[in-house]
Amino acid sequence: MQLATRQQLRLITYTIAAASAIALSGCAATQVALEHKDLSVQTKMSNTIFLNPVPPSEQTVYVQFKNTSDKTLNVAALEQEIDANLTNQGYRIVPYNQAHYMLQINVLSVGKMSEAAAKKSLTNGFGGAAFGAAAGAVIGQSWTGAGAGALVGEGIGLIANSLVKDVTYAMITDVQVAERSKQAVNQQTNSSLQQGTSSTTTQQISGTNHWIYYRTRIVSTANKVNLDFKDAVPALQGQLVHSLSGIL
Repeated sequence: MQLATRQQLRLITYTIAAASAIALSGCAATQVALEHKDLSVQTKMSNTIFLNPVPPSEQTVYVQFKNTSDKTLNVAALEQEIDANLTNQGYRIVPYNQAHYMLQINVLSVGKMSEAAAKKSLTNGFGGAAFGAAAGAVIGQSWTGAGAGALVGEGIGLIANSLVKDVTYAMITDVQVAERSKQAVNQQTNSSLQQGTSSTTTQQISGTNHWIYYRTRIVSTANKVNLDFKDAVPALQGQLVHSLSGIL
């Protein structure tokens, strides 16, 4: 009789532990799903670019758009959209030798990335390291109870958590803006080239041109529960075009 009672108590304990584990895991997953159910898109620049106002006759720009990331983007369509936005603002898109401004864009990276990595890429600024893609974190912590019942609950919790992921995609873009100067601009470029593992070669180039250069980095992020790449790309591209169109 006492043995049966102990077995019943043990069964009740396992059942409570399993139910608690399932409830805790389910609550965590539900909270994340509610907090990130809507697509959130943000864009930030590493540095602000200020350009002097010019008369309408000098509101001419040459646009060059490149994509060196490992993802395929419709570069021609993006460039056309930027051209259209700039035209609506009163600028004329012209060849390089006729332009007062030059807008050069290079998409370095597009993919899954943690918010910390995206922030670090922004802090590094133009030409700095662009952190590679990182898998979106699985949201929700499995709660391990006691005994076999808790193991069952943990297994169910892991399944629930695997279905709810807080996913962030990021697009990292370096931007160079140049303004034609009527006066000659002296320019000096210093570079240090690695030669093997024990030596470097230092180069110094000096010259004169008629361009004043400004550089910045744009980092756009898209966040949502279980976000797919195909759904993130249009939002990221839209944010990038919006930011680029506002630089001039």
